[in-house]
Amino acid sequence: METKYLELDNIKIAYSEHGAGHNLLLLHGNSENKSIFQEHQLKYFENFHTFALDSRGHGQSVSEDSEYSINQYSDDAINFCKKLGINKTYVIGFSDGGNICLFLARKNPEIFENIIALSPNYLVDGTASKTLKFLRRMHKLFLFMEKLRLPMRKTIMRWELMLKDIGITDEELKEIRANVYILYAENDMIKEEHLLKMAELIKNCQIKKIKNTTHSNIYKSEETIKEIIEYLK
Repeated sequence: METKYLELDNIKIAYSEHGAGHNLLLLHGNSENKSIFQEHQLKYFENFHTFALDSRGHGQSVSEDSEYSINQYSDDAINFCKKLGINKTYVIGFSDGGNICLFLARKNPEIFENIIALSPNYLVDGTASKTLKFLRRMHKLFLFMEKLRLPMRKTIMRWELMLKDIGITDEELKEIRANVYILYAENDMIKEEHLLKMAELIKNCQIKKIKNTTHSNIYKSEETIKEIIEYLK
């Protein structure tokens, strides 16, 4: 798909746009890019006006940063919508994209009408212990590789997003008034109790486990797509 660019104050956001109908924003996960949603845009959500964004430090977006944060990513998404005159939109976020959704739901529920978060987590200890150990080992490896003068800075900054809380509290989750639908994998890297706690804290929240999926493939599961389309009717 064609890549377009939108200049904001401190970032040039790369995105792909397709279709006509109600606006639908698509937000990828950590160390991914907008291309994971290509089939969604061309096939599954062809009746929506879709915008798939490359987050700051990912894909073809261009910015100068000393660190990344989910809060900053949410500001980028908000500013993207405002610059394009998008006053109402649905949004789907996968993994870190789902974490961005939590901030969008809190900050601008008037813009983001219906929010679907796929396997989000707001606390680092919401990640399964085995996965967290792997993430920490890889982080140490990346730091070592950087000492060897390999270009690892962006990778390290992205990885560090998964090793700290995203910056939203229980009380702030309770304040969310947007409609939120959390979908998570039967074999997820996010703890089920953590996901259920989020759903309990957010007032207008539904939650469902998608059978026969993992964290890495839930966004392309047929059941997930079916649930999303039904929710957005």
